[in-house]
Amino acid sequence: MPRSAAIAELLAVFAPPTCAACAEPLPRAEILVCGACLRELPWLQGWRCPRCALPRHSSRGCPARGAAFTTAWAPLAYDGTARSLVAALKFRGALALAELMAAQITAHLPAHLRSPTPALVPVPPHPVRRRRRGFDPAAALTAALASRTGMAQAAILRRRDRASRQVGLGRAQRRRPGRLIVEATSAPPARVLLIDDVHTTGATLDACARELVAAGCREVAGVTYARAL
Repeated sequence: MPRSAAIAELLAVFAPPTCAACAEPLPRAEILVCGACLRELPWLQGWRCPRCALPRHSSRGCPARGAAFTTAWAPLAYDGTARSLVAALKFRGALALAELMAAQITAHLPAHLRSPTPALVPVPPHPVRRRRRGFDPAAALTAALASRTGMAQAAILRRRDRASRQVGLGRAQRRRPGRLIVEATSAPPARVLLIDDVHTTGATLDACARELVAAGCREVAGVTYARAL
């Protein structure tokens, strides 16, 4: 038996694989998510605003009006199992989930976002969080998408601000001028899919899209795994 297989079997005995969403035991480590949780994924179906990806607007209208990205899309609502999977990727380092998420995005990605062929640009992490985590969730998701779609990657954005974590911040706080400072390190492709795990208020997508457009990009679409409703 190869050494790697022997180590995998030993780990399975002392640390049995569990579902990344509900922590229930799994028969094999490569499954990642149990069947029950997969069946409960909150797929977004029916009409959605092509601008902001929401299935309905509040009385204020489309929250993406005036945003620098031309359209936004996500296959899932940021709720239930999808929220748990995002948390496992971002906060527990379950990088294998990036492959599952990429497969689900690719299977449902609308034709108008595929052609003409865009480049994939990951939303850049804050440098402090990148160092603390030791990995970049958006970059992992982008790499998995590139592998599945054949689209080129262009990691050309970086953060230069000192903003704190966005968790718990309201829309006005997230969109405060100067809170997010993004810089393009080279000329962007003409057409870009901006990749991130979650689309919440759209503040981060907008900041990134503005910098890409200012640097010469003609069209930016925001593609995320989940959309907060």
